[in-house]
Amino acid sequence: MTGTESRLARATIEALGEQAALAGALPGFRPRPAQQRLAAAVAEAFEQRAVLLAEAGTGTGKTFAYLVPALLSGLKTIVSTGTRALQDQLYQRDLPRVRQALGVGLKTALLKGRANYLCRYRLEQAKGEPRFTTREQVGQFQRVVAWSGRTRSGDMAELESLAEDSPLLPLVTSTADNCLGTECPFWSECFVVQARQRAQAADLVVVNHHLLLADLALKQEGFGEILPGAQAFVVDEAHQLPELAAQFFGEGLGARPLVELARDAIAEAKGVPGALAALQAPAQALEQATRALRAAMDSLPQRGTAWRARDGVDVEPALDTLEDALQGLHAALAPLREAAPGLEACHARAQEQLGRLRRWLGNGRAGSEPTFDADASPSMQDSPEVHWYELTPRGFRLQRTPLDVSAPLRAHREQSHAAWVFTSATLAVAGRFDHLAQRLGVEGARELIQPSPFDWPRQALCYLPPSLPEPAMRDYGQAVLAAVRPVLEASGGRAFLLFASHRALREAAAALADGPWPLFVQGSAPRHVLLQQFRESGNGVLLGTASFREGVDVAGEALSVVVIDKLPFAAPDDPVFEARLEAIRRAGGTPFHDEQIPQAVIALKQGAGRLIRSETDRGVLVLCDPRLLGKSYGRIFLDSLPPLPRTRALADVQAFFADNPGR
Repeated sequence: MTGTESRLARATIEALGEQAALAGALPGFRPRPAQQRLAAAVAEAFEQRAVLLAEAGTGTGKTFAYLVPALLSGLKTIVSTGTRALQDQLYQRDLPRVRQALGVGLKTALLKGRANYLCRYRLEQAKGEPRFTTREQVGQFQRVVAWSGRTRSGDMAELESLAEDSPLLPLVTSTADNCLGTECPFWSECFVVQARQRAQAADLVVVNHHLLLADLALKQEGFGEILPGAQAFVVDEAHQLPELAAQFFGEGLGARPLVELARDAIAEAKGVPGALAALQAPAQALEQATRALRAAMDSLPQRGTAWRARDGVDVEPALDTLEDALQGLHAALAPLREAAPGLEACHARAQEQLGRLRRWLGNGRAGSEPTFDADASPSMQDSPEVHWYELTPRGFRLQRTPLDVSAPLRAHREQSHAAWVFTSATLAVAGRFDHLAQRLGVEGARELIQPSPFDWPRQALCYLPPSLPEPAMRDYGQAVLAAVRPVLEASGGRAFLLFASHRALREAAAALADGPWPLFVQGSAPRHVLLQQFRESGNGVLLGTASFREGVDVAGEALSVVVIDKLPFAAPDDPVFEARLEAIRRAGGTPFHDEQIPQAVIALKQGAGRLIRSETDRGVLVLCDPRLLGKSYGRIFLDSLPPLPRTRALADVQAFFADNPGR
């Protein structure tokens, strides 16, 4: 340290030192210079209300590095994480340990979006009109009812047996659209209201990016009354923020909310004389029109840009019918609004959904081009947007997404007059933050890179298999598997294989099915179950695609090989990414170097980061893509990775594992 640190920075460094409280209270804790440097930078940003971009490699201990200054500062702090699982881990495990070790009495709170909390009103509605299709769903619902009588937080995560995508969840949780607010008969015991009250009274609040962005985008998740009082924000896993922000500063219309609106209108009508007769036909018409639109879109690609994808496929009549059906239900609900709070809420939802559909159709009609949206918030009016759709097996989503969210992010950050710390293990590209800073609207920020403190020459090896064909060749997948199989034989399994496509994943699963190692394939079981089985197997082989690039945290011998089949350039069928590239091209930029390479570099760093998770891990990173050495841009990828020794010789891999005491 320099000796010129601020009071908070000195206190933070001291707390993370060898003789400090954390060292005595936390088993296995030891001082880390990189952690102290990061913590000091966070403390300085807090005291001076500055913006900090900080990349902290795996093993730096970045969670403690921002929690310690946050707790010692006394500032009202919002910590935002990438996922609800990380949010729970931070709040339930890391935060209590640090707070207790420091001996600070600050109040802390966990706050999630309303869809994570049980809604007692909707639970009662579901009891009256069950919509369950299997005996298993009936059993799960009964468990929810039993749990509702004993839970204190109402957090659905307490029900570990309930999958994150369970069809029960929308029936027993609320949305901003269907919440009755103060008109709800259960308002005084509402779990969402209680969680917000705890957050308002807390000194440090743990949220996730979805909740943070929903409120920044004024989507009324209820966090708005807490944000203005925050003096410091820590955004962990900050590399995810630009993509998520694009979702939240846009808007969407989906099949499921439309069907739920129709069914909720019928459910609410049953308690009002004469209402059912008035609403049954228009509600049924809306549900039928929603299903008819999905059927009309059946021959379209899974995703596409609105004004291109419908060429040759006539979905206009189905869209018109849906618009008419929404208008019909809205009109039928109008005279019934005052009869019951639930009907008034349904009327407001119908009006909102109708507005969303019409705004999407404004740019979505065949032949139209991307334009500026006059209905957007002032901070978004200068940003072009893309209108696109996505199909699921039984549903659809119509989405409007801005191509540049830097302006609203910058505006909200400046209005907060708070400190902002953006951190992750993967923020920089070839040692520079330019790409992320541009997308976040950050100028003149402080920057810090703290590499992983691991002994890379001793712990790891990067293997670049020789003689592989170009990735576009038909036999590329077979060649990759032929190159990888001897690596798996040398390591005795214990491997995580990341594929650029689901097709490559399926081919690998079929080819490796007869191998001597237990095989765990993405999609064959819930993610957390697969990971647990993989850890416990000891010699398993885990196969995944891009969605497994983050969150696979397996320390120890169970994961000793990470294979990446191709450089993770974004899928060409992503309509938002395609439109963003076109916008860069129109502005005179070079899409490949300005967007595609930086995005792929960060994705590669995420995948490679699965390999070494602790000082005792050893492993081999297998990068199969020959473009790393054959193309000039390959150097950018290699320079962005940790300093792993590299080899093209299989014998070096075999020797590495022969020397590994874990084998």
